[in-house]
Amino acid sequence: MADEHQFIQKGLQNSQINEYLQSTLQRAGYGGMEIAKTPMGTQIVLKAEKPGMVIGKSGKKIREITAALKANFSLDDPQIDVQEVHEPDLNAQIVADRLANALERGWYFRKAGHTTVDRIMASGALGAEIVLSGKVTGSRGRVEKFNRGYIKHNGEPAQEIVDRGQSVAILKLGTIGVNVKLIPPGAKLPDDFFILDTIPGEEEPVGTESGPENEAIDGLLTPTSESVELPPDSDAALAIEEIIVEAPEPSPQNEEINLKLTDLPGIGLSKAQALEEAGFGTIEALQAANESDLSSVPGISKNLALKIKNSLAEHLNKGDN
Repeated sequence: MADEHQFIQKGLQNSQINEYLQSTLQRAGYGGMEIAKTPMGTQIVLKAEKPGMVIGKSGKKIREITAALKANFSLDDPQIDVQEVHEPDLNAQIVADRLANALERGWYFRKAGHTTVDRIMASGALGAEIVLSGKVTGSRGRVEKFNRGYIKHNGEPAQEIVDRGQSVAILKLGTIGVNVKLIPPGAKLPDDFFILDTIPGEEEPVGTESGPENEAIDGLLTPTSESVELPPDSDAALAIEEIIVEAPEPSPQNEEINLKLTDLPGIGLSKAQALEEAGFGTIEALQAANESDLSSVPGISKNLALKIKNSLAEHLNKGDN
């Protein structure tokens, strides 16, 4: 029971210190704190957007804060270390204070909520959630949520990875509680995964290991000079005779089809392109066309059309012979 009481007292003390620092360093952009007890005293790490306002002129402000913490909260030799927040939009406490300040200055809650959560995501956060609770509009209290990306609500990742910030906006209608949660960029979640292109430590691809089985297979696949004779009346010999067929000799027509336009006399790349655009892109189309059809193509004269027809005729005669 004593341990539980001590645990509650410690949590209450940390909460009171956080409230004091938040109210005292609001203009400096207070971004949270961390307390750790060491043999040399109590180490307090303050995060602020403007560290100069926390330290003060010649360290006057930070000495006042140190004295107040020692007197009001009975801390043993408090030592304060101030750290600058380089990206305020990724600090949940600073974002919550800014949003509460915007609501107090008359911003409409929907515009303020959407603008703030979009700015958080634009800074590279993996996810963000803003909850406004209280008398947002009207006489009744309600809750409004603004979500973007991916956020964890429970478990160890919610405690270790998610950054939290709270603030209060005081309006004429009443108070509005501002609760901000965000996951900073680069956070490793337990359900993240990635696919490796290669297996670490493996040099040879799968299936190339040398062994007795692979050597036996290679021996079967390697051609040998020894010929194997099969009985002529066996089923294997008859099956091989059915499978083996003679490859057909290329016909003159196939030779004509394999002929390119640029192989014809006087036809370069530009004139071959002109023939293709006119619909004479194949040898068959040239054979079917007459000289007047070919001479109507831009860049093809009557003499060149006659040469093309004569060249095609020569190729046909060679194929027949």
